[in-house]
Amino acid sequence: MTEIGTTVLGYPRIGPDRELKRALERYWAGKNDEAALLATGRELRVQTWQGLRDAGLDSVPSNTFSHYDQVLDTAELFGALPARFTGLGLSKLDTYFAAARGVQDAPAMEMTKWFDTNYHYIVPELGPDTTFALTGSKPLDEYREARALGIETRPVLVGPVTFLLLSKGDEGFRPLDLLDGLLDAYADLLRQLHDEGVEWVQLDEPAFAGDRSEDELNALIRAYHRLGKETARPKLLVAGYFGGLGRGLGVLARSPIEALAVDLVTDESFVDAVAAEGALRDKEVLAGVVDGRNVWRTDPQKALSRAATLLGAAAKVSVSTSCSLLHVPYDVSREDLDPRLKSWLAFAKQKVDEVVLLGKALAGEDVDLTAARRVVADRASAAELADDRVRARLADLRPEHTVRAPYATRAAAQQAALNLPPLPSTTIGSFPQTVEVRKARAAHKAGALDDAGYDDAMRAEVERVVRLQEELGLDVLVHGEPERNDMVQYFAERLAGFAATDHGWVQSYGSRCVRPPILYGDVSRPVPMTVAWARYAQGLTPKPVKGMLTGPVTILAWSFVRDDQPLGDTARQVALAIRDEVHDLEAAGIQVIQVDEPALRELLPLRSRDHQPYFDWAVSSFRLATSGIADATQIHTHMCYSEFGEVLPAIDALDADVTSIEAARSKMEVLADLTAAGFGRGVGPGVYDIHSPRVPSPAEVAGLLRTATGAVPASRVWVNPDCGLKTRGYAEVEPALRNLVEAARQVRTELD
Repeated sequence: MTEIGTTVLGYPRIGPDRELKRALERYWAGKNDEAALLATGRELRVQTWQGLRDAGLDSVPSNTFSHYDQVLDTAELFGALPARFTGLGLSKLDTYFAAARGVQDAPAMEMTKWFDTNYHYIVPELGPDTTFALTGSKPLDEYREARALGIETRPVLVGPVTFLLLSKGDEGFRPLDLLDGLLDAYADLLRQLHDEGVEWVQLDEPAFAGDRSEDELNALIRAYHRLGKETARPKLLVAGYFGGLGRGLGVLARSPIEALAVDLVTDESFVDAVAAEGALRDKEVLAGVVDGRNVWRTDPQKALSRAATLLGAAAKVSVSTSCSLLHVPYDVSREDLDPRLKSWLAFAKQKVDEVVLLGKALAGEDVDLTAARRVVADRASAAELADDRVRARLADLRPEHTVRAPYATRAAAQQAALNLPPLPSTTIGSFPQTVEVRKARAAHKAGALDDAGYDDAMRAEVERVVRLQEELGLDVLVHGEPERNDMVQYFAERLAGFAATDHGWVQSYGSRCVRPPILYGDVSRPVPMTVAWARYAQGLTPKPVKGMLTGPVTILAWSFVRDDQPLGDTARQVALAIRDEVHDLEAAGIQVIQVDEPALRELLPLRSRDHQPYFDWAVSSFRLATSGIADATQIHTHMCYSEFGEVLPAIDALDADVTSIEAARSKMEVLADLTAAGFGRGVGPGVYDIHSPRVPSPAEVAGLLRTATGAVPASRVWVNPDCGLKTRGYAEVEPALRNLVEAARQVRTELD
């Protein structure tokens, strides 16, 4: 059979300059038509396919492009979008976007994190009445599109078992019970691709990098014996990534598939299990030895050693990435970074080159690895990455540095200081970043606006936001964060040990992109980062204004982090820097300080055996950052768009006075879990889904608040949106917040 050879499991799709983001937002705003949006997508796909072919890959993936999300694409492909969207009478494209973003009369589908990454997927909604049928043609269309360019591709699909395991069932219903019907639809698609001349199809099953039950493993057996025995189908490559496959390795090795892609980066010990799996001898194995999730250059000696271990265990061993390159930026050559640091880095384009080079070396070709080895050695010997002062502070830490007074003592002191009403209302932090704010930031960065002019512009925006909140009647205010480009990058630009990029964009969801900073050395805080802005905002109003910080776990999760020391050590360094800022905010008169940890669930290891070590350093890092302050100083934290069940004990252990949490799309489901877990501090379940353009009515918000106060004592309930408001416009935000405040007033009167 024809082999796959060197390849990557996926590639970024937003465009090197975020072309897709801009096209999407223009379309949603009515400034572009459907034809213009589709044309942008075609241009990006062509650019990707041609670039991968020209780089020398043996196999080029297709169907990795999406206008929003690959899981949503799969639901649409197989006719599984909820009726509340398909019945709206919209075009096919607008129905798709309505499911992702919601419309006024149809709330959006839920969104949550893709395994332990910062990418978010749309959660399919399935029930006993769901029937699957191949109703779309996207994989086939994109294959034809590439073939017209003379490029043979390998269509990539979310695997059927992972799709069902990521789905949400009606109460009491298991989506996995729909497997047989879904397999019929997949078989239909495979037949069509076969008839079109497709040689290979990739089916992604990352769900098996986590703990799986016997029933779920049996589903994997059924799926690939069923699909593998189809007579009219392309050859099947199953990709498992984000960790070792555990018992799923043996299941897939013994199934009638032709190739298996394994992640040899996340769990280095998994290579031994793969090498010992005798059932792989008739299959091609793609050795994922180039990290698809971090940006450090690959150590060629280690990578080739891992790949070579598999030689003889499989019919063919080829080099690949550990997962899709969706999670890294496009091209480091465009960045204006310190030359030495830059030489240590590889973005997607450079990782493709590494795959090609390592593939040739593994095949016995005479290639020169001297430069790659030299760069890896240079980074390993860079003594200046260590800061003796930081390490001395860590060595001096004691258990009392992470402990505050009991919550009851703190709550009484805080109420005496703040005098807040029942169901106090607030927002999560950011307010819409207007065109004027973005223009001022761009002008300042370009040198066209001096520091004084920029500060004046930001202070004017802060005052406008404070006055608006006062007029709306919110109880605890924020300064709106107009000076911040991103909740992690802003801090990274002010902390030693970090570097920021200009073009290092990565998709978070839909049109939302982030530029993860690069954490390359020991971390410290040279000067205060937020104190001047918080002090200014507090001076404008008698109402409390929150100081807004990002927590150590989230800073790590949303950065590309050094891999030369334990993650917990790096987290504690960041925590000390945030602790310094917390203490300075308190000294400046800020009584409420929010330290956001939306990524607490995101970094949770996929295997339960690894949970407790993670919880130990994650919780202690947050508590280190937020301790050593007065009982009357109120600490908030915020979390969003994750499945929280597995981290509820850790959320409780953070010991924050108030935890705000995404809950609007899930209709407050998380509150029952919090109550069952014995959570006994303040909680702000989100009542306004800020990732949708729809404006919730006062009645809708009041209904959610009644649900909340039915699950949690009203004395501990706060009223807030799901997340920050940065990505929304004032035309939506003002009426939504007005309705939020009105709903809080209504429900407050019912408590009397």
